[in-house]
Amino acid sequence: MRIDRVEASRHKSGRVLVFLEDGACLKITQQELLDFGLRRGDELDEASLRKLKEAAGVSNTRAAAADLIGKRAMSRRDLERKLRDKGASEAEARYAAEWLEAIGAINDAEYAALLARHCADLGYGPQRVREKLYEKGVPRELWDDALDTLPDPAGQIDRFLAAKLRGREPDEKEKKRLCDALARRGFAWPDIRAGLSRLGTEVPEE
Repeated sequence: MRIDRVEASRHKSGRVLVFLEDGACLKITQQELLDFGLRRGDELDEASLRKLKEAAGVSNTRAAAADLIGKRAMSRRDLERKLRDKGASEAEARYAAEWLEAIGAINDAEYAALLARHCADLGYGPQRVREKLYEKGVPRELWDDALDTLPDPAGQIDRFLAAKLRGREPDEKEKKRLCDALARRGFAWPDIRAGLSRLGTEVPEE
């Protein structure tokens, strides 16, 4: 396979476009261009072409991974899934994730703590945080440390009840609505009951 032309990318610094005679375009880095010693008119045998395509695949996946992680934090599992959705092979997605881990761009433990704090800021309790950690692909062995960063649920529940009641005494129907709302937010029943008790409002054992 002959190389028709080699051009620097107009859109991404450090990227090179290698056009082949069959119309294919391989996107590689400048370092890969030097490593392969590519020039216009070079003939690539089957083995060289295969290696070049593999390098281009890894390079493209790395670039896509960097773009994704630059937009928002995510777990390694989520990153690999998104890369596969974009067409990367399982191996390419794994290599890109390992590269980002090696340079400190992704860290599941830090992401888990960040996600837990974000959920707490939104007024969610421990159970809802666990659901989010599972949903976002955070390894289970990191959950406990992330949950340890959460504020005392008593304070969260007190603020929620104060905002909803504004000093009023809730009737039985409103008590149930408040309990259901707090449960949906991920708070445990004993903590919910204790919160209502602190307001001088008793609720029966569930």
